Amino acid sequence: MVVTAVIYLGIALGLIYFGGADTADDAEQGIDFSEMKLDYSDMPALQHYTARDGAQLDYRYYASDSDKILILLHGSGWHSQQFYPLAQYISEQGLAQVVTPDLRGHGVNPQRRGDIDYIGQFEDDLADLITQLKYEKLEHEKLEQAKPVAQVIMGGHSSGGGLAIRFAGGEHGHLADAYLLLAPFIYYNAPTTRPNAGGWAKPYTTRIIGLSMLNNIGVAGLNHLTSIAFSMPESVRNGTETLAYSYRLNTSFAPRDYSKDLGTMTQPLMLLVGSEDETMFADKYQGLITQSVINSQQAEVKVLPELTHMGIVVSPKVRPVIEEWLERL
Repeated sequence: MVVTAVIYLGIALGLIYFGGADTADDAEQGIDFSEMKLDYSDMPALQHYTARDGAQLDYRYYASDSDKILILLHGSGWHSQQFYPLAQYISEQGLAQVVTPDLRGHGVNPQRRGDIDYIGQFEDDLADLITQLKYEKLEHEKLEQAKPVAQVIMGGHSSGGGLAIRFAGGEHGHLADAYLLLAPFIYYNAPTTRPNAGGWAKPYTTRIIGLSMLNNIGVAGLNHLTSIAFSMPESVRNGTETLAYSYRLNTSFAPRDYSKDLGTMTQPLMLLVGSEDETMFADKYQGLITQSVINSQQAEVKVLPELTHMGIVVSPKVRPVIEEWLERL
């Protein structure tokens, strides 16, 4: 028994310390980041809410007369800036108040960029945000004047969509009344995911395997180690991007078991993806959702023509579809 344990630990540590990032063909790195080159000068200022550990976490708030609140979770490497055009449109049309948090470890000035304290901390942070939005009111002038919240809609793009699915399957999933998923990252081996997310993501696969082995026996002391890096062009960087994630942060973005987590979604669900998505197989989502979501009558999947992975967030073409869905909730 002792010899077996030593061998197991030796294999795990070998994988952890001798495994570098996977190589990717530069020709595969086809995400059109140029779509994110927008004027962000009129974005709402960053506000703060207090998480259960006392941390002050950032968000942006878009006011509306609606009694719905839509929380939009950014994808890998980005932060709340990503949703500016979409959030502004939704709020100005009176469809929902919109909150775009900078997830812990991201944003302008995080405490530890690319890292969090433990697996699952994102979910706890979001539960704290929802509780303060819905029941306690955040200390923000416009929020204090807002209508009482009737519905909380959890939305997310790419990895943020994966986090929304994870949230639905966790202990806090009852806090959301509906889900809006934009080209969600379901899991690395899900049928919807292209290899290495189309080439821009470079996972440390052998290290991830080793860390998973340790976590399976309750050893979490090395979860701070980097497990994935991202190739974001210099032309769209401004110093606020997050280009590498620890194991515990990266794990916290993804569903635990995507079939089970999706299977807990009894709330209305809208999933949108562009036909030209560079990181996901757009045509695979419908089958996955049909197989996984128990209440499939509440789930809609739409493939929008000509839109890319980033276009599904910033293109004006996505707005009427979201608008019609929000009006039906």
